[in-house]
Amino acid sequence: MLWACILLPHLAMDSILRRRPDPATDTPLVLVEGPAQLRRLHSVNAAAAQAGLKAGMRLSAAHALMAKVETVDFDPREQARSQCLLANWAYRHSSLVSQQWPHAIVLEARASFRLFGPWPQFARRLRNELAALGFRHRLALAPTPRAAYVLAGLEDGLAIAHIERLQQVLDGVSVRRAHLPEDSGERLQRMGLRTLAALRALPRDALRRRFGAALLDHLDRLYGQADDPLDWYRPPDHFDARVEMGYEVESHMALLFPLRRLIGELCMSLSIRDGGVQHFVLRLEHEHGHSDVEVGLLAPEREQAMLFELARNRLERVAIDRPVVGVRLLARQLPPFVPAARDLFDPRPQQALDWPQLRERLRARLGDQAVYRVEPAGDPRPERAWRRASGDALAGGVQSAPARPPRPAWLLPQPVPLQGMARIISGPERLESGWWDDGDARRDYYVVETVHGQRAWAFQPAGVRDAGWMLHGWFG
Repeated sequence: MLWACILLPHLAMDSILRRRPDPATDTPLVLVEGPAQLRRLHSVNAAAAQAGLKAGMRLSAAHALMAKVETVDFDPREQARSQCLLANWAYRHSSLVSQQWPHAIVLEARASFRLFGPWPQFARRLRNELAALGFRHRLALAPTPRAAYVLAGLEDGLAIAHIERLQQVLDGVSVRRAHLPEDSGERLQRMGLRTLAALRALPRDALRRRFGAALLDHLDRLYGQADDPLDWYRPPDHFDARVEMGYEVESHMALLFPLRRLIGELCMSLSIRDGGVQHFVLRLEHEHGHSDVEVGLLAPEREQAMLFELARNRLERVAIDRPVVGVRLLARQLPPFVPAARDLFDPRPQQALDWPQLRERLRARLGDQAVYRVEPAGDPRPERAWRRASGDALAGGVQSAPARPPRPAWLLPQPVPLQGMARIISGPERLESGWWDDGDARRDYYVVETVHGQRAWAFQPAGVRDAGWMLHGWFG
């Protein structure tokens, strides 16, 4: 096996910057943590670093250097959500993904070469997608997952495919940068042991007595001399993501960027599960309470552009009566997705929409009840022989209408007297029904031709030959 490690040295700051429309801003931004009287900088953006601010600095010292600096409270949960998001993204490329170590994602890469190409091509794909997601990163490849984790911290892009070469490189690694358990690296450095080669030259029994078995286990797994059981990531069976605005929003336009980001994350989650979404909730969080925007589809979908447009149309129909401080997207059920069958050479114009997308767009703009289809019902009375239905499945009742004589394509809402009947083409067809619901109908239907050559569907009361003709429909 070959393992790729994606190291995320700026995970906390990137989690904040990626939710902003313009992350490459010149405004200094810092994340702060600690009690109110001992606030310290957790991380800083590029503009703050250029001004001399750095992680670990007291907030009071930072204000002494810069009077105008934007501060955001560091939230470990936000960082954990971002790492989980990246594990979800990595699951698209490999079935063996782990987020066991902080600020890192490890995935088995050799099996993915057959699909994505050799490592240089695969690494380029990973970098492009990570950049699109808004995360700065470092990449490394090694025969063991721990070695990939260590190498990613040493040099970005370092790739070692053979175990013999890996052992040579690891022997020169400083004990401080080998991610040894607890404070073993610092203690060994103070003892005069600088590299892993010097550490491995010591008797194992002496190391076990002084540092415990965890140090030896780490070395064996690092060098590939023992299996490394990792905590494997498994994608959840639902989707729940949130974006905190950081300021109060009172317009729909300002909500489009976080909405686009959330829809993108939803579609990424759907792609790794090979599933779709048929219903989700866009929750607008206020200072007190929240407002829900329901988005429902007639069939599972997962195309990002369509889902974003549907959610945007639904959102624009909702009045924002209170400032929004956060946006959350929840999808409790992720049913399987079956893409529509298409021809190999699709004859549709490039800008044309297929029917499911057009249908959902119309429902989002006009309302759920404005778009429907017609399906047969079990009632033989023409005015009740069909019903409205939503979606692609039958609403219930009969699966198909029973065989009947030809019916007109144009059925009038109410029968009207027929003038100018020339001759009878076929009939009669006796219809007696509706005695149970006060809609009793007893009619003899005929296909007739008018004096103008039109073919009509008309009836007379059952058994009455000299009554007037009533027109009920026209044939094409």
